[in-house]
Amino acid sequence: MNNSAMTSKQRSKLKGLAMTTDPIFQVGKGSLTPQLTEAVADALEKRELIKISVLKNCDDDINAIAETLAERTGSQVVQVIGKKIVLFKYQKDEKKRKIEL
Repeated sequence: MNNSAMTSKQRSKLKGLAMTTDPIFQVGKGSLTPQLTEAVADALEKRELIKISVLKNCDDDINAIAETLAERTGSQVVQVIGKKIVLFKYQKDEKKRKIEL
C-alpha cells in the first residue's frame, strides 16, 4: 500500500494515535545509515506505527529522509511535522495487527 492508497480518514486516525507516541529513533549527523534503516524496519514490524526525531545536527531535508525511510522499509509516511516523522506499516500477519484502519 503506497501513500496514495491511504485515505485522509485513515491518515487522520494514525496522526491521532501518533500524538501520544514518543519518538523511538533519532536521525542525527550520520543521517540514514543502513543500521538505522534496519532498526526502523524491525520496529515497524513490531509496532506498525513509529515516530522518529530528526536532530538539529542533521543537514538533510526532513521530507527526503521520511520518503527514503518509507521506501526502504516498505512503509508509509503518515506525517512530517516539525522535526518529527511518523511512519506506518501493517503487520504482515493479520492476526498480530494492532491497528485497524
